Amino acid sequence: MRKKVTILCFSILLLFFMVNLTACSDKEGEAKSTDAYEEKVVRIGYQKNCPFVILKGLGTLEERLAPLGYKVEWKEFQSGPALMEALNSGSIDIGRTGNTPVIFAQVAETPFVTLAAGKPKYHGSGILVPKDSSINSLEDLKGKRVSFAKGSSSHYLIVKALEKAGLAYSDISSSFLQPGDARVAFEQGNVDAMVVWDPFTASTELHSDGVLLTDGEGLTTDRDFFIATEQFANAHQDIPDIVIEEVAHSSDWANNNHDELIAMLAPILNLDEESVKVAVERRLYGIDDISEDIINEQQDIADLFYDLDIIPKKVDVRDVMNK
Repeated sequence: MRKKVTILCFSILLLFFMVNLTACSDKEGEAKSTDAYEEKVVRIGYQKNCPFVILKGLGTLEERLAPLGYKVEWKEFQSGPALMEALNSGSIDIGRTGNTPVIFAQVAETPFVTLAAGKPKYHGSGILVPKDSSINSLEDLKGKRVSFAKGSSSHYLIVKALEKAGLAYSDISSSFLQPGDARVAFEQGNVDAMVVWDPFTASTELHSDGVLLTDGEGLTTDRDFFIATEQFANAHQDIPDIVIEEVAHSSDWANNNHDELIAMLAPILNLDEESVKVAVERRLYGIDDISEDIINEQQDIADLFYDLDIIPKKVDVRDVMNK
């Protein structure tokens, strides 16, 4: 009887041990699987006609990262605010956006760092009006319906344009529309002016009777900013550097191979080559290290938006700059 009890107890202990061992193994396997995913995939957010589109088209980042065991996932966004929301939610690891969305993201306490800045590209951003419009100057925008994406680089451009004209932000009727919806509203006459960036600017000029009232020269540098989540930047310190290096290389290629670039971008952007040609030829692709001038540019935007009650609190942009 005692022997049977001993055997029974041993069997129960053995079963308990095996169950716990299996559970531990499952957890360990799950942890390894999760770690492998985090370590092996770089999720990059991009917008139309941004430098990441060129890098994606060339495929050189995949070639650079493959020997290190990394894969690249590309996710497209129509505007910077949407991209920054994805960064905040953890849907992407690295992204590129304009000068204003990063400020809104900082106000929202999105945990990110700025890796590098792009070259100024103000010639491709501007305020468009219909060719038969009565709006002939910035002063004529008073009382008009103006569309732009809230929190985008165009938001800052319209504020600066109004300031130059001696108008207040409240002097216009703002229509917060993403570029695609803004284009429809523009063509149907539901807005009087549209503020947008290339390639939407170029396409509207060429195919929707849009006239450029002004571009961004003298109003904004309209830089790109390359950002990463704090978590990804800390866990994969070499990968962001590699990404920026490859953006620089692909930008050099783009600046020296316009014909090939236009042929590559047109189907990617689902645009005609004429529109892409206009957009390509009025910008310079490239990377700038974060400098004091760039920090001051960004701080000016943040301070102006706070003064106009567009953002609810002051921010120090230096806190998110990787200088």
